[in-house]
Amino acid sequence: MRLCNNVVPAAFLTILSVSAALAFSPVPAPALPLTAQSPASAAAQNPSLPHDADPVRSPDSVEAPAAAPLPKEGKEGYVLRTNVEEVVLNATVLAGNKIVENLTRDDFTVFEDGVKQTLLSFQHTDLPVSIGLVIDNSGSMYRKRPSVNKSALDLILASNPQDQAFVVNFSDEAFIDADFTSDPSKLREGLAHIDSRGGTALYDAVVASADHLVEEGSRPKQVLVLITDGEDNASTLNLEQTIHRVQELSGPVIYTIGLLFGDEMSRAEVRHARRALEMLSTETGGMAFFPKSMEDVDEIAAEVAQDIRSQYTLGYRSTKPMSEPGFRRVEVKAESKGMGALTVRTRTGYFPVARREKQTVQAAQ
Repeated sequence: MRLCNNVVPAAFLTILSVSAALAFSPVPAPALPLTAQSPASAAAQNPSLPHDADPVRSPDSVEAPAAAPLPKEGKEGYVLRTNVEEVVLNATVLAGNKIVENLTRDDFTVFEDGVKQTLLSFQHTDLPVSIGLVIDNSGSMYRKRPSVNKSALDLILASNPQDQAFVVNFSDEAFIDADFTSDPSKLREGLAHIDSRGGTALYDAVVASADHLVEEGSRPKQVLVLITDGEDNASTLNLEQTIHRVQELSGPVIYTIGLLFGDEMSRAEVRHARRALEMLSTETGGMAFFPKSMEDVDEIAAEVAQDIRSQYTLGYRSTKPMSEPGFRRVEVKAESKGMGALTVRTRTGYFPVARREKQTVQAAQ
């Protein structure tokens, strides 16, 4: 996936979004178009880059970005380090419906394709997160956007102050309306870009946002929060290709919020949309939520923020060579004396891909 530079060439057609629900001043810069990168093993064509009059580098010529590196513990901040063969898992542990936060490294066991792995790294701290807010901007969302925008911003305000986030609004095209920032006012401006019209290219928006998250995000953990009220009807990619691509990126966790109430969809359409959102979340280690009304969305946003901040981060080196192709299924188990049965939620697996190394970066708190 490639994005236009912040300085938009004259040949580009300026894109104006209609501000609604959240008033602000001055008027922000035009949105930047997103284009999704197709999975390496899929023959699907890339979604087009709207209004692009100049050539850009093909996504297929770009090496896959590195997985989210683990931080080293320390009082002066966190140090990002790269280990191109280390598999990183963000895991939430539950006892019933209650999050468990007092486990140790020895309480976890990781299996890959049924084979026990050796943990190299373990973290349970409130690590900063790179977050993509991916918001449906199709016509049916117009009346829902004020509540959605408030809840999305509340999620950021309830998160780690060192988190950075970007806003993608999508209909039949996807646009970055606020790029990575820790400034809530800039995110508020991005969320206020409402031009609710067109179809729902949900899968293309997810893949393009995941590519941008992994390529440009600088925080140790990576999350997409997807909010939509319908099923995909305009993407060039399908659900399977979308999940495949996110699994190739080896990092992004997807939380989905499906506003599937009301009489705008048939029962069959609701079932199809719900299944797609559940799969996007389950396969990447996130959660899918289906509120019964807009009044429930703010509570869900707070739950997502808590879930993100309560995760354990585990790292291991696979017993298989990274050159061996094919999907690798991952299972994490947790046991602690006196705690009863524990459930671990993490991504279901990954595709090994060649990754370029990155330099070590230190970030002070």
